[in-house]
Amino acid sequence: MLNGLLKKLIKASSGRTKFVLAIIGLSVALLLILSAVQLQANYNDLLHSKTNQDSIANFLVINKKLTDKTVGATNLTPAEIEDLKKQPFTDAIGILTPSRFKVGAQSVSDNIPFYSDIFFESVPDEFIDVQSADWKWDANSNFIPMIVPNMFLDMYNFGFATSQDMPQLTQELVKSLPIEIRIKTPLGRQVYYGKVVGFSDRISSVLVPQPFMEWANKQFGDNENTAPSRVVIRTKDPGNPQLVNYLSTHGLTTDADKTRFSKYRQIVDLVVNISWITGATMLLFALLIFVLFIQLTVASCKEEITLLVTLGAAPKQLQRFLMKQFFPPNIVIVAVVLIVLAVLQFFLRKFLSGQSIYISPFISLATLLAGTLILFVLWLVNRYSIKHYIDLTK
Repeated sequence: MLNGLLKKLIKASSGRTKFVLAIIGLSVALLLILSAVQLQANYNDLLHSKTNQDSIANFLVINKKLTDKTVGATNLTPAEIEDLKKQPFTDAIGILTPSRFKVGAQSVSDNIPFYSDIFFESVPDEFIDVQSADWKWDANSNFIPMIVPNMFLDMYNFGFATSQDMPQLTQELVKSLPIEIRIKTPLGRQVYYGKVVGFSDRISSVLVPQPFMEWANKQFGDNENTAPSRVVIRTKDPGNPQLVNYLSTHGLTTDADKTRFSKYRQIVDLVVNISWITGATMLLFALLIFVLFIQLTVASCKEEITLLVTLGAAPKQLQRFLMKQFFPPNIVIVAVVLIVLAVLQFFLRKFLSGQSIYISPFISLATLLAGTLILFVLWLVNRYSIKHYIDLTK
């Protein structure tokens, strides 16, 4: 009977319009703040998940900018390399060792004649994107294995070959061609044979195994200049604004195509931060609306509640009843917002997968935890407000 009487009092005292406005305000605030959480989760997924990792973009070849002041002084000092290695965006760093001798490459086939001066570089195997059983060399090897940039073959096929009426070459054909390697030394010309074992999109130079480079530099090289001019780093995020700023302030440069997303990152960071701030602000306003709604409702039936307390109704019983009236809508709001986000996440994943961009089809654990935490905060706010205003009616 007491609960029935209280329901009539509450319905008579609380306006439907005020209640609807409070529900709408809280729903919009929750949608914004939980969307910001989910957006951040998707953002991290795009940056760090193995599905979206780019084995080419995540390796950056870095060298000094060539200007009038740095001409002839582009070598990297040990201190500069060590400082780059210590940066938080650097996962690993490899030295690109150049050949310190002159090299020429010549075809041994009359059908595809060519000769070109080339240069060799080597790098630790962990920075190479070509897997081949032939990528090895020792003093007893019959040939020098080489990894050639894809861009070299493209330049030949679509530039030189078409303009000079030469045959175009496939990768498999190039791999099958024996190549004569001529190394110029102080004692005369040394002839070896080379073989292309793979093509790379990561490093734009002709790579040879590190053991061969170390041996050849000792045998034929000029020891006057042994400092490297280029290094390659592995990074989780080539678009990291911190990385781009570091390169700019230290006079370093890399492939601009791989770091072009830095500006987009800053825009996305700004959008995420605005969503957080907007959502948090609206949540505070929504909580204020609910507190005022509870206050007005309890104040409008203050005399009736005072009479019920006088007749023996326990304040805690009134508090439990009012909590059952005001808190369950909050549970429904949080659940509906999470369902809406789950549906949006599913369709977003479907859309992005068509662009070869992959995110989880489900909302993140962080979003669920944020929803649970907000629900707990709402419970505390409701409980405190009801207890506070019932105490005022005593």
